[in-house]
Amino acid sequence: MSWRSESIWIEFITGSRKTSNFCWAFILFLGSLGFLLVGTSSYLGRNLISLFPSQQIIFFPQGIVMSFYGIAGLFISCYLWCTILWNVGSGYDLFDRKEGIVRFFRWGFPGKSRRIFLRFLMKDIQSIRIEVQEGIYARRVLYIEIRGQGAIPLIRTDENLTTREIEQKAAELAYFLRVPIEVF
Repeated sequence: MSWRSESIWIEFITGSRKTSNFCWAFILFLGSLGFLLVGTSSYLGRNLISLFPSQQIIFFPQGIVMSFYGIAGLFISCYLWCTILWNVGSGYDLFDRKEGIVRFFRWGFPGKSRRIFLRFLMKDIQSIRIEVQEGIYARRVLYIEIRGQGAIPLIRTDENLTTREIEQKAAELAYFLRVPIEVF
């Protein structure tokens, strides 16, 4: 999602609040809760889940292993829910030709550097760089090259844009910023 005028371009970045992350966190939570309940029912000798009679799973070693997997899954599920709650990775890219400033803002994990804010002068932008790797693990990334700072990615690495879409996005941004495009 983006917003554009003659002198300002704002590109909004979606963070962790995506449908796929909600689905994975929910599925992982349910699965790990199931493992933990089966392990606990084997320890107690009672059926906490009616699908598995507790006599079929002995506590040592199967019940312990299932409890461990359940606890580990709950920790990973908590991590996913926290990233969704904090919306890690969301933010915006702002290109302002009028002021000659480029700003990048992203939300990180809570703590000292929760707000990630980068600011550059537009005259320091060297180029827009497209990196395309085809194959089994195809990767298409759009970067902005800043003089003396290196390359900063402009799109999420898990955003599956086609080559045509990324080229179009790069061409529009390069035209707006009046810089060349480099292809790697």
